[in-house]
Amino acid sequence: MTLINQADLISLLTDLSEGRATVDTVSRSIAAALREQPFEDLGFAKVDHHRSIRQGFPEVVLGLGKSPDQVAAISKQIVERGSPLLVTRADNAAWSAVKAVVPQAEYHDVARCITVKRDVTPGKGTISLCSAGTSDLPVAEEAAVTAELLGNRVDRIYDVGVAGIHRVFAHRSRIESARVVIVVAGMEGALPSVVAGMVGVPVIGVPTSIGYGASFGGVAALLGMLNSCANGVSVVNIDNGYGAGCIASMINHL
Repeated sequence: MTLINQADLISLLTDLSEGRATVDTVSRSIAAALREQPFEDLGFAKVDHHRSIRQGFPEVVLGLGKSPDQVAAISKQIVERGSPLLVTRADNAAWSAVKAVVPQAEYHDVARCITVKRDVTPGKGTISLCSAGTSDLPVAEEAAVTAELLGNRVDRIYDVGVAGIHRVFAHRSRIESARVVIVVAGMEGALPSVVAGMVGVPVIGVPTSIGYGASFGGVAALLGMLNSCANGVSVVNIDNGYGAGCIASMINHL
């Protein structure tokens, strides 16, 4: 057995504690993993195979700026190690290239993500995901796909922005039942403050680049969220749905 991630290590130690494996078997498996090359040099990229051991989840591929062939080559190496795959900001050309070498891959059109699911440790509760408007869906779905791939239940509550604030109040019980809430909004970015005033759990604000000229490509929403007077609001970078999904997953696994 090759140790490739935290779940495998837990499985090994469980087998040891319950008598299904010996100390010698477990020690040889761990030693084999430590001898394994920590990264694979493809020339144009160094695939970090030990990231799952350090952080519990393998390297995530940013499709932006890479050629379709580069995305496909990196994806192939990750999947061949038995790891889950997540490619963010992937266009149709990248998807076609990945599908040719990883037939089991899935493409999430709205989220612009390519995934291969594996068994992962499930989160303890639900992540509530609110978006202010339909235009924010690509960023919201990137967060949702990321969180789900990391083993979390995601409750999507979309198009509940402050222009019709009664819409978010109608879902108050669903939002309050979550262990962590992701709130995605553009324009002035007011929705995270409203939601954080309703709940007693962490709220992760995701500013989007959606808005008119004075929104400055999401800077207005970013500053609005950073200046929130509500308790428990943290903020990721503009359009960073992936980052929000990761943080929410970490909280939900605590």
